[in-house]
Parts: sequence; structure tokens; C-alpha cells
Amino acid sequence: MNPPSLTIGIEEEYQIIDPATRELRSYITEILEGDHLILREQVKPELHQSIVEVGTSVCRTPAEARAQLVRLRSEIMRVAARSGLKIASAGTHPFSSWLTQPITPLERYLGVKKDMQLLAQQLLIFGTHVHIGIEDREFLIDAMNVARYMLPHVLCLSTSSPFWMGRDTGLKSYRSIVFRNFPRTGIPRMFQSWADLTYLVDTLVETNSIPDGTKLWWDVRPNWKYPTLEFRICDVCTRIDEAVCVAAIFQAIVAKCWKLRRDNMTFRVYPADLIEENKWRAVRYGLDGNLIDFGKQQELPARDLIRELIEWFIGDVLDELGSRQEVEYAYRILAEGTSADRQLATYQRTGDLNAVVDQVIQETCEGVPAVTA
Repeated sequence: MNPPSLTIGIEEEYQIIDPATRELRSYITEILEGDHLILREQVKPELHQSIVEVGTSVCRTPAEARAQLVRLRSEIMRVAARSGLKIASAGTHPFSSWLTQPITPLERYLGVKKDMQLLAQQLLIFGTHVHIGIEDREFLIDAMNVARYMLPHVLCLSTSSPFWMGRDTGLKSYRSIVFRNFPRTGIPRMFQSWADLTYLVDTLVETNSIPDGTKLWWDVRPNWKYPTLEFRICDVCTRIDEAVCVAAIFQAIVAKCWKLRRDNMTFRVYPADLIEENKWRAVRYGLDGNLIDFGKQQELPARDLIRELIEWFIGDVLDELGSRQEVEYAYRILAEGTSADRQLATYQRTGDLNAVVDQVIQETCEGVPAVTA
């Protein structure tokens, strides 16, 4: 069996903001109809017109993905600025209401609204999706089974959605709660083989439950269009370096899974309901809570277990991948907090959700040349 390519693709969903009101602004149709042909293949509409999604092309390294994200953020900010608008990168908007946000009038999204009804209208959330290239389908299933364990750890690093409709939710990733209302979401169960997965998909297709495997919305899934394992658990990252960090960690997790398999070893696979318990802790407390070490059957500080993930599980593949710098940005996140932590600190200091929006806009621009908030 040939080793996986370990290519990286990153998709990010951004908020389109009116800087005068700090509210979300329905503008994606104008962006798509503009003369920005350079972005045509890498910019997509999303369910709501106030969301714009960008995606890198296939990248070999986290550094290459970073360069593309810088270009994409810069270009989408430039296009929005023509109409006096800003771009913000956070898992939820602090106060805009889903009740007033129109659905994008494309067949795909009108179909989702028809199927999901009020749940679709409520899905005013923004995520980061990371694709890692795995060409062998049996290894892809193996890697998915093992990687599920680490998903809550990485979610802790990416939390950026503490507010919902003007309220402090008390959670670090309220986006995760909103998305949980959709079917076929959350931590997937363990699969025995690619055939085990296709049996599930074929059964759902034959019973008119889904049209194809793209409607499996799990936190990690085989992408049905490309030979990738797609990690979907993370809130959209506010800073570019945060997004590249989590992508590099996912790449390293897959690389380590391959190394173990090559050497006829593996990592213990745990039931989905146990991993869901850790996910809830990540959603509720982020870096400030405890996660469960299921091997030891004890809870430990999330920061300690994330360090263990970096140093013990993936540490020996980082230099081979050339991604140590990108992965070790996680130590800055552990020290300074996530976007959710920073948003909450700003709100506690100012009592003003407009100030939170302004901060997110500013941080979204960090590292993007010639773009200032």
C-alpha cells in the first residue's frame, strides 16, 4: 500500500459585516457577480447570503496553505471593501439574528431549506474544514477511526463562538450546538472498512434519506468528491496562523496514523459516545476545562492533553513534514487563549458587543498585507 499524499486543503466561512452597524450584511450575490475572476474557482456562496466561503487549492505543506489563505483573505476583503463592507472570521456573529438573514437563492440551498425547514434558517454559523489527502480508502477509514479521539483536543484550540443573538452563551463553541441540530452530525461511529461505510450510504440513498455521501455532516468524514479525509469539527479560526496550526495538526495526525499502520501498530479506537463526552467539554469550557484521558480513565487539564498530543503522539512526524513551526503555534494559543477567550475578555472589559465585532474584524486582517480594519 502506497503512503498517503497528505495534501492539505482549507475551507473557511467568513462573515460579511456592515462596519457602521456591525451587523451581518447579505452580499454574497454581489461578490459572485463581480469582476473578480481571479477568485471565481475559490469563492463559493453558502446557505445564508451573509456568508462567503473560500477554499485553497490542493497544497503540499501548511506553509503553502498559509500563503493561499493570505491571498484569499486579502482578495475577499478587497472585493467587500468596494461596497464599504468588512470581513470577519468567527464561528458565530455576536448579535446578528438568524431570523433576519435571507437564504442564498440557489437550488442547492433552497433544497436544504426545504428539507431542514427552520433548522436551515438557524444555521448562521461559520466553520473551518480541513482536507487531508488519503488515496487508499481502507487506510482512510483507519485514519478516521483513530483521529476521532483527537477531535475535541483540536476543537479546544479553535473555539470562536461564545456569543449567540446578543447573549454570552457560557460556551466556547456555540456553533457546535447549533450544528448538532442537523441530522448525521457529531462524532461518527467506528467503521470496520470502506465497505461498511458504503453500506450505510447506499442504504440511506436507496431509502431516499440522502442523495449521496455529501450529506454525511460528521465532524470528520471521507469527502465524497475528493480522495481526502475532511475534518469539520473546528469553528472558523479568527487568525490565519490559528487556521494553519489546526490544519498542520490534522495533517500530522494522519501522518502518524500512517506511520503506525506501516509499522503494524495502531492507536486504540474508542466508542463515539466517549469521544462525544470530550467534545461536550471542549464546547463548554474550551482550553479552560478538563478532557478525559480514556486510557487512564481520568480527567486532566485540556492544555496538558493538547501538549501531550503534540509532543507524544505527533511530535516525531513534524520534522519529516516540515510543519513543526505551524503546529507549535498551538503553544501560543495555549498561553494566550483562543478567539472565544479574546472575545469574552473584550466584552468583559467593555460591555459592548460592537467592540467584540471590531476586534474580530481586526484579528481577521492580521498577517494580511495592505488590509487594515
